Amino acid sequence: MFSIDYIKEWSESYKTDLTTNIMPFWLKYGLDKVNGGIYTCVDRDGSLMDTTKSVWFQGRFAFICSYAYNNIEKNEAWLAAAKSTIDFIEAHCFDSDGRMYFEVTAEGTPLRKRRYIFSESFAAIAMSEYAIASGDQTYAVKALDLFKRMQYFMETPGILAPKYLDTLPMKGHSITMILINVASRIRQAIQDESFNGQIDASIDQLRKDFMHPEFKALLETVGPNGEFIDSNMGRTINPGHCIETAWFLLEEAKYRNWDKDITELALTIFDWSWEWGWDKEFGGIINFKDCKNLPPQDYSQDMKFWWPQTEAVIATLYAYLATGNEKYLDMHKQISDWTYAHFPDKECGEWFGYLHRDGTPAQMAKGNLFKGPFHIPRMMIKGYTLCKEILDNKKSHL
Repeated sequence: MFSIDYIKEWSESYKTDLTTNIMPFWLKYGLDKVNGGIYTCVDRDGSLMDTTKSVWFQGRFAFICSYAYNNIEKNEAWLAAAKSTIDFIEAHCFDSDGRMYFEVTAEGTPLRKRRYIFSESFAAIAMSEYAIASGDQTYAVKALDLFKRMQYFMETPGILAPKYLDTLPMKGHSITMILINVASRIRQAIQDESFNGQIDASIDQLRKDFMHPEFKALLETVGPNGEFIDSNMGRTINPGHCIETAWFLLEEAKYRNWDKDITELALTIFDWSWEWGWDKEFGGIINFKDCKNLPPQDYSQDMKFWWPQTEAVIATLYAYLATGNEKYLDMHKQISDWTYAHFPDKECGEWFGYLHRDGTPAQMAKGNLFKGPFHIPRMMIKGYTLCKEILDNKKSHL
């Protein structure tokens, strides 16, 4: 049952945890005060394990600092950290062909480049969010330019190497879903017709190609026209990704005055994905399922990673905001109770990232090239703002 006190308590908890735990941890142990940018490969106590820098985390961290500045408090240290990290991105993280690296050294020497455009995605939202925070519109223009460059990379044959040879034509859910969020975030800073066009195209692909009602599942990999690929890869469901997609869609539905079709699409994806992902025996969202209930191929298939839990927290609040259906608050309590009982490190701060199925830590590090200051603080910022919206809606109906 809805309780104003329940929403208020979570709202205050998200803000307090962000400002007294998560952000201070990364500003103290991750921020590179010599070269600029952020380190993420840190042990449980924050000690540095590897000075290699994840390029997509440079963008992610700069976005979080700016996003927190815009939505939580005008903390000048956060704004300065965002600027330092964006400066590092611009100085060291772009190749001569306009694409970005995936890993660089502490000083910015390139180490690795991948076929994906996720580094570009996070750099673009970092620049657009910083433009809002700083008032410097030149960064919004840079974000738009990078977004259009990403579209060019995807549309031009030969630039991005396919994952498989021509004998297995396919497309992936992850880039389709991330472009919804990237376009919507940049749109907050600068207007351009390409954003709505990309979002509409992604939504159309999700609905027609990736959603497979015969399995009540959104699949990670399908053929070029949505064909089901009956292989270990083609049968894979990633509940965390699907739940993240659901709240991206709810955010877009809200932007469009709660567009009915997009809202229904989002809730269908969320309900399906919760059913696949929620571990009814141990609790929490697991990593992978096979849509035919065959053994998943990935070795981490039944583990509990940090980020699917954070996506579920956001999605439950968004679903409740959209519908007023209290089943989503019950789901919020389920995922929140389990997550906060297992992930936060009460001794050293921040959260563990990798748990076994039963919720015990698989390892104690706080970060690596894939875990760092993004999903957890984003959940806290979104959780805080969504709780405020829920409370405002309740007050307006009193």
